[in-house]
Amino acid sequence: MRLLTLLVLRLMAVVLLCLVVAIGCLIFDAHRSIESDISATSTRVNQHLQSLYWQRLLWRNGMERGTLLPLPDWRSLETQSIVSPGVCVTFAPPGSDQQMLCSQVEVLGPPAPQWFAATYLALLGSHETIRQPLSIRDTAAGVVATSVDPDGALRRAWREVSTVVEVAVMMAGAIAILAAIMIGHALLPARAIIDALRRLEDGQLSLRLSRFRSTEFNHIANAVNRLAARLRQTNLERLALTNRLFQVQEEERRSLARDLHDEFGQALAATSALATVIESGAPADRPDIAKDARAISKAQMQMMDALRSTLVRLRSQSIEEVGLEASLRQLINDFNAQSNTGTVFKLHMSGRLADLHKRIAVDLYRIVQECLTNASKHGRPTEVNVRLEHVAEQAPHVALTIEDDGGGDASRVRTSSGHGILGIRERLAGIGGALSIGNAPRGLRIHAIVPIGFSGAAA
Repeated sequence: MRLLTLLVLRLMAVVLLCLVVAIGCLIFDAHRSIESDISATSTRVNQHLQSLYWQRLLWRNGMERGTLLPLPDWRSLETQSIVSPGVCVTFAPPGSDQQMLCSQVEVLGPPAPQWFAATYLALLGSHETIRQPLSIRDTAAGVVATSVDPDGALRRAWREVSTVVEVAVMMAGAIAILAAIMIGHALLPARAIIDALRRLEDGQLSLRLSRFRSTEFNHIANAVNRLAARLRQTNLERLALTNRLFQVQEEERRSLARDLHDEFGQALAATSALATVIESGAPADRPDIAKDARAISKAQMQMMDALRSTLVRLRSQSIEEVGLEASLRQLINDFNAQSNTGTVFKLHMSGRLADLHKRIAVDLYRIVQECLTNASKHGRPTEVNVRLEHVAEQAPHVALTIEDDGGGDASRVRTSSGHGILGIRERLAGIGGALSIGNAPRGLRIHAIVPIGFSGAAA
C-alpha cells in the first residue's frame, strides 16, 4: 500500500474515532439537557400552580373549613407556555381526577430512526419522573409529576446529533481532502528519493539530490548522496582493477602463445621431421615401421592444427601489427575454415576503425571472438553476421552487432551464470560500454555500444 494512502486512512480512522466520541458526548449532553428541562419545567409549573391557588384564595375570601379551595382548570395556554417541548406534567387537584398536560413534540424535529432509539435507550435508559408536592399550607394540595415524552426525548436527541453529525461529516471530508493534498505535497521528496535510487540501480552514479525543507528527508538525501559517491568510487576502483586484470590476461596470453609457438611448435616440427626420416629410412621388409611413422606424422599434423587454433584464440598482438580490421577478417576466415557444421561467418565493417585506441580494439576483438565461439558451441546456426560500425557524428561511438539464426532464448542468455557473457560485460564496463541481448528473427542478437571518448579506455 502506498504511504500516502496509508497515512490518509490512518487520519480518517482518527477522525472517525473523534467523531464517534463527539457523538457520544452529544448524546450524553442531550440526555442531561432533557433532564435539566424536566427539572426546570417541574419548578415552573409548581410555582404557577401555587400562584393559581393564591389567586383562588383571594377571589373566594380565604379559607373554607381550613382547607384550600379546589384549583381551577390549570391546563391552559398559560401553563402550556411554561412547559418545555416534549415534557408532560401530571397533577391531581384535591377532589379531582389526575390530569396530564403535554407540550407538542412535533417542533422537536422528525422522529428518530429505530436504530438510534434502540442505541440511545440501551446506553442511557429512560428519564426519571420528577415529583414535587404542591405545598402552600396544606400537604393535601397534591403532587406535581413532571416527565418527558419518550418520543419527544428521542426526537430532540436525534435532532441535535444529526445536525452536528452532518456538519462533522462534511468537515471530515474536507479534512481528508486537505490532509491528502498536504501529505502528498509533504511526501513529494520521497518520489525524488525513489527515482534517485532507481537511477542508482541503473548505474547513474553521478546523481546528487538537492536539499529538502524537511530535516528527515534531508538526512535521507544526504545518505543517498553518500551512497552514490561511495558506489561511484567503488565502481571506479573495480573498473581500474578490471582493466588491470585484462591487461595482465592479455600479457599472459601473449606469453603463453610465444611459449607454445616457440617450444611446443618446434617440438612438433622436429617430431614431424623425425617421422619423415623414419618413414624414408625404413627397411623394405619392415612396412610396419613406415606405417607407424606415417601415423606419427598424421598425429603431429592434428596437433599442429590444434596448436594453430589455440594460438589464434590466444594471440592479439596481430592487432598491433595489422590493425583491428585485418585481425577480424583473419578471425572470420579461421572460423569459416574450422567450421565442422557448415556455419558461414560474415563480417561487415564501416567507419574509421583504424583510429580506435589499442585497448578498445583489443576488447572488441575479444568480444567478437567470444561471441563467435559461443555461437558455434551452444547453437547450430547456418549463418552468423558480425557488423562493426564507427559512428563519428554527435556522440562518437563504436556499435558492434552479432546476430545468428541458431535459435536460443535471450532471457536465458541474459541471466546465464556462465563466464563468457560475464567476461563480455566486464570488458565493456572497463571501456565504458553497454551490452544488450535480444532475440533476432531466428536466433539471438548481441549489441554493444562503446563510446570513443571514455577516459578509462586509455588506461
